Amino acid sequence: MRKITDLLKRKPWSHKYDYGHLLVIGGSKKYSGSPSFNALAALRTGVDLVTIAAPERAADIAATFSPDIIAYPLKGDHLSKKHLPEIREILNEKISSVVIGGGMERNRDSFDAVKKIHDLTAVPFVFDADAIHAIKAKKIKPRKHDVITPHAREFRILSGREVPDDMKKREKIVKDVAFFLGCNILLKGHIDIISDGKKVKTVKKGKNAVYLTKGGTGDTLSGICGSLLAQYYDSFDSAYYSAKINGVAGELAARENLCGLLASDLLGKIPAALKGIFRS
Repeated sequence: MRKITDLLKRKPWSHKYDYGHLLVIGGSKKYSGSPSFNALAALRTGVDLVTIAAPERAADIAATFSPDIIAYPLKGDHLSKKHLPEIREILNEKISSVVIGGGMERNRDSFDAVKKIHDLTAVPFVFDADAIHAIKAKKIKPRKHDVITPHAREFRILSGREVPDDMKKREKIVKDVAFFLGCNILLKGHIDIISDGKKVKTVKKGKNAVYLTKGGTGDTLSGICGSLLAQYYDSFDSAYYSAKINGVAGELAARENLCGLLASDLLGKIPAALKGIFRS
């Protein structure tokens, strides 16, 4: 396990795969952007390779979005159990972590696929968006190195519990649910709360965080987290620092763009966020 404080350090003889290969699974006919946000945020955070496995339309759009992305098209309009043989083959390509759920859509077939994909490999997962609904619907048992990244409504669906505004109560609920599920939870909000069921940390964003409500900013967060996991950093640290990195990148982007901020604006700010956090 690497020390996350060494994120910006590289050995002279480093080569491809030394710093991980992330698999992003998500997207659908309707929602094509999430996997690309996941992938590009992950690459900006240092992972060597990102492969997107997505329904054809989402994969094709990702492939044209950036030549840095490896995009594998899955036939059909949504993730399905029929895609398991192809995903199994991709997992054999030195995959070191998985981000799943962004833009996936909610249907029984996709939820079944999420459960079976989780069973195919022991690498860490980031469960985001519609994959969080799959955890609840299919009683998926997260592992201790997995990270779940809900906002307040998704947290209620996941746990059946409301999160109050009172921070002490909010922290306790997140800790209790993380302990019960046996994994790491990153509850997104104006103040992010991260817990593994034992430890609790918070990340308070800057004054411009009010502009980070735009669609896709959660996808950059989960991509950053998946990148850190893929680079063999501790899961709790990966969750905590992904919130910090996304928050700082968002603050930098929001200063320039205010209410005109787009999720894509965060991508170019991630390197500056890394410098500010890990060289300060």
